[in-house]
Amino acid sequence: MTDKDIKFETSRYLYDLANLAKEHGFKPEENWELSMQSMVGKTRIQRDFYPNNVAKISPDIMLQVMHSIKTKLNLPLTQEEEAANKQTIKLDELQYLVAYNPKRPRN
Repeated sequence: MTDKDIKFETSRYLYDLANLAKEHGFKPEENWELSMQSMVGKTRIQRDFYPNNVAKISPDIMLQVMHSIKTKLNLPLTQEEEAANKQTIKLDELQYLVAYNPKRPRN
């Protein structure tokens, strides 16, 4: 994967987040939570929170895309994200980037 792939995935994800925020009337103080998830984690978040944004990302570029998105959204990296590497992503079967707002549970 190349830097071009990383930039494309990042811009596409940010575009989708901006559209979701606009569609659902996010206020300026409302923020997204962004995390790498397995199939089980993704399903749990989709069941519990709305709106949410899910993208399947190649494990080869997952970290770079995640860091790029968090940087553009001014979100800090967690200790787990800082410690993650390609091997842990593959072992934990983290295939998805999932964004949601924890203050907007699904009713």
